Amino acid sequence: MYAFDFERPTTVADAVAALKAEDAQALGGGQTIIPTLKQRLAMPSKMVSLTGIEEMKFVRTDDQGRICVGGATPHVTVARETAQSYPALSYLAGRIGDPAVRNRGTIGGSLANNDPSACYPAGVLASGATIVTDRREIAADDYFQGMFTTALEEGEIITEVRFPVPQGARYEKFIQPASRFPLVAVFVAKFAGGVRVAVTGASEEGVFRWSEAEQALSSNFAAEALDGLSADPSGMIGDLHGSKDYRAHLVGVIARRAVRAIG
Repeated sequence: MYAFDFERPTTVADAVAALKAEDAQALGGGQTIIPTLKQRLAMPSKMVSLTGIEEMKFVRTDDQGRICVGGATPHVTVARETAQSYPALSYLAGRIGDPAVRNRGTIGGSLANNDPSACYPAGVLASGATIVTDRREIAADDYFQGMFTTALEEGEIITEVRFPVPQGARYEKFIQPASRFPLVAVFVAKFAGGVRVAVTGASEEGVFRWSEAEQALSSNFAAEALDGLSADPSGMIGDLHGSKDYRAHLVGVIARRAVRAIG
């Protein structure tokens, strides 16, 4: 890797100041950026670690009943602390990667990177969560803007994610054994006002809401309501692990599994 300066601030304000340096890069759990640096595919002048900011490490419930997770909270903590309050989110966090990834990777880092096969984007989008930064609040529907692309501006830090808790929810994923990323995964969340269905791992554009499934399930919350529906294969990822048509088919299969699990 190329040489760079390293800074580990202990407050959000100090991190924001450090990131104003030219070519500075924020560092969460490092599960993506460190391999990228090793391959010399990135050359930041400064790495600003967010792991020393204790005010960004928490899981708590606010006065609106939302589950609030600090941006620097590792997956293993999310899995443990939401087991009772939001089981579907706990299940998602507890199956990310392997134990090393779950102990180092953070929710903020995952969302900032927005890998098209990452797990958290599906949970955030299906939950209708709010991404809180050092500058503003961003609705999940406005946050994800394509593969590795988000609404974040230069130097903006995710400090918190606020999850409304649905009446019922389930995350199901078909794991690619080598990478442990989902080949296709679906998060279904049933709210009083309707159903939200988010799909990750399948599309070239990254996570997306499957609106046809949402409409069908909002009228009749049963796996059979998805019969006859299929995701559009034209925008799906096609590679050695699965064709576009295969992934489109899996979206329906995995969505039905999630609905049946919610009951």
